[in-house]
Parts: sequence; structure tokens; C-alpha cells
Amino acid sequence: MIKPVLLTIGLLLFSLQFLAAQKPAETLSEYEETYKWRIRQDYLYGVYIPKDLGDAFIQLNKLIDADSKKDFMSLPEEQAADILFFSFGRWITHNWGFYGGSRLSEFLRGVGIYHPEDMARFVIITYHRNLHRKSLDVKALVDQFQEKTRLEQEAKKKGGEIIYEETRKRDPKDDGS
Repeated sequence: MIKPVLLTIGLLLFSLQFLAAQKPAETLSEYEETYKWRIRQDYLYGVYIPKDLGDAFIQLNKLIDADSKKDFMSLPEEQAADILFFSFGRWITHNWGFYGGSRLSEFLRGVGIYHPEDMARFVIITYHRNLHRKSLDVKALVDQFQEKTRLEQEAKKKGGEIIYEETRKRDPKDDGS
């Protein structure tokens, strides 16, 4: 009778410690400290974080069974990225810490991919190319993602609505003369 009670108390204390460790940062400096810590970790919340693209491919080869890999390979590259983005892509984004920062997200930032969703699509596309033994052509793919981001930002600016505009009249006396 005592053992189950002790086990329950132990699990409760462990759970509370785990929840306390996940407390969101309250200040910018706290966030930066957490980010710096996260990008140095091999594991985050018990999940191995690949250090680079090659390591990611090795991990994906371990995680994905042969039939699923065959189905994935049967799709054209863009279609594979589109279809799997909301399942496989979300798994990658969440488990490999793209939003909070991880050593893989830091690697991808160094390559030129900055948005977590772009990171997931980038991993899916390059993994697809890797399985087909094609050139990864990372530079051209990064350029594509950056151009897409640039065009989206331009469209957002053009389609934006001015909420308030103010014209300031200068007083000639304030010229300093």
C-alpha cells in the first residue's frame, strides 16, 4: 500500500518539476538565454535533435518504415511537400524544436531558411531528393524560399491598409537658426 502512494507522489513531483521547466520566458533576456541553451542540446524533451541535414536524413530513415518511405518517394517533390506538410511537417516542426530553437533550426538559419514552416518544407523536400539520390541543390532551394518570402512581404505591404496618417508641420523657428 505504501509503495503505490510513494510512486504516485514521486510521479506528481516529477510532473510538477517538468511543468515548471516549461514555463515560458517572461523577458527578452530570459528568452535569449533559453534559446542559447536549446540550440546546444542533443535532446529536447526526450527527442533527439539532428545537428544538420545529413543527421536529419539518418533520423528520418530510422523513424519511417519502408512502406511509408515508398509511398513518399512515389509522389512528385512539390506534391510530397504539400501533402505531408500538415502531418509530417508539423511533427518535424514540433519535435525538432523549430519554433523555440534547436540545433537543427540553428543549422537551417545558417543555411538561409528562417521561418519554422519553411524549415519543415525544406527538410521534406531535401529528404525527398536524398531518397531519390538527386542533388539536394541547397543553394537554389534556399533562393526559392527567400524569394517566396520576399514576394509575400511585398504583397503584404501593397495590400496593407493605413490605419492612421499624420502630417506634421514644421515650425520655421525650430530650424535651429
